[in-house]
Amino acid sequence: MALPTLRIIGFIIGIFLITLAIAMVVPMATLVVFERTGDLPSFLWASMITFIAGLALVIPGRPEHVHLRPRDMYLLTVSSWLVVCIFAALPFLLTQHISYTDSFFESMSGITATGATVLSGLDSMSPGILIWRSMLHWLGGIGFIGMAVAILPLLRIGGMRLFQTESSDRSEKVMPRSHMVARLIVATYVGITIFGSLAFWWAGMNVFDAINHAMSAISTGGFSTSDDSLAHWKQPAVHWVAVVVMILGSLPFTLYVATLRGNRRALIKDQQVQGLLGLLLVTWLVLGTWYWWTTNLHWLEALRHVALNVTSVVTTTGFALGDYSLWGNFSLMLFFYLGFVGGCSGSTAGGIKIFRFQVAYILLKANLNQLIHPRAVIKQKYNGHRLDEEIVRSILTFSFFFAITICMIALALSLLGLDWMTALTGAASTVSGVGPGLGETIGPAGNFSTLPDAAKWILSLGMLLGRLEIITVFVLCIPAFWRH
Repeated sequence: MALPTLRIIGFIIGIFLITLAIAMVVPMATLVVFERTGDLPSFLWASMITFIAGLALVIPGRPEHVHLRPRDMYLLTVSSWLVVCIFAALPFLLTQHISYTDSFFESMSGITATGATVLSGLDSMSPGILIWRSMLHWLGGIGFIGMAVAILPLLRIGGMRLFQTESSDRSEKVMPRSHMVARLIVATYVGITIFGSLAFWWAGMNVFDAINHAMSAISTGGFSTSDDSLAHWKQPAVHWVAVVVMILGSLPFTLYVATLRGNRRALIKDQQVQGLLGLLLVTWLVLGTWYWWTTNLHWLEALRHVALNVTSVVTTTGFALGDYSLWGNFSLMLFFYLGFVGGCSGSTAGGIKIFRFQVAYILLKANLNQLIHPRAVIKQKYNGHRLDEEIVRSILTFSFFFAITICMIALALSLLGLDWMTALTGAASTVSGVGPGLGETIGPAGNFSTLPDAAKWILSLGMLLGRLEIITVFVLCIPAFWRH
């Protein structure tokens, strides 16, 4: 890797760190408003250290006449997420007086919008830390959307080629210039966040809790301001608002842009949007009816509990309304499966993504038909695009390494002495970005604080791998990548 290239990457990471340092002003202002100024020096020190580190990377300047190649973007992506997490952990370290391992775990969970936590006592915690956790979700969510739209297609694993507004008419691309696309995506992201904040406030939350949960919901992160998550609020309207905002965050943001540009049917006619909404609706009805049948709850109340928890798991958000792991073996297994699904490509959601399951079904159907009619020429199309070999290969590669990553992390956790349920669901939930696992230790009613430090570092790696769609990180391990 040439020195000028590393200088450019360092320059960009420096800008990220300066932005992060400036962002710490928000929790400092929050502490002043709530008259909890005891944590102000800690945030001030964290901001200063982060700003100085960023300035040290920016001062050498950006080399002229040197541009990043597509493969350089992979190194920039991985290194920037890692470095930002390292410095975003400082407020946790300095204010909560927890170990750096716990601080980094919380930071990584925030930036990757995973929602796994090592903190408890949230109801009485410093408002500065609470808003910082939600801000990490929010910043990580918009960062992932940008990566999904701009960088992952270079690796041909993000699937964004399948989700242009039209496959036949190139004039109907979302926008001709990428910076305009980015501007509209940010505007949409901010707009939905404001809508979510107002909706949560209208539903019964105070302003502070409403803003925090709106940032967590749109980023499909899952950090709450209460240990009981959304069960702390008894108003049904709060739960339904959370369902709506989580779904909005799990839809492709490029399609929001297409809608703003005049294509009113962009979201409605998209196959993966139809698939996600269809899956949610069917699961709500089936599991809701089963839950109503096995409890004394009214059907609408059972449906509300199911809708929030199912939407939270499918969109990899991590909010919880009660401990759904106590609902019985059927629901336990179903929630475990749903955690792998994820939202749409180009959204803030994690997981395998709904479009990969849909493409796999198309391929299965085509292969079965080929067995019946060996000489037939079967056209395979998805979202108006022909499924060529490159797309199929990328989906198979990602899916295989997604499964292998979960298996290897679970195996490593079991070597540390964790029981099989904690090891397997912990690996699956962090790689998928769901947050809570299953079982008494890391289930919806628990957290990750009691795990050994080595397990927390392994799970932090799982969060990074899952958020960056695995291949983005693995490509750095190939010796050929580092050759000129």
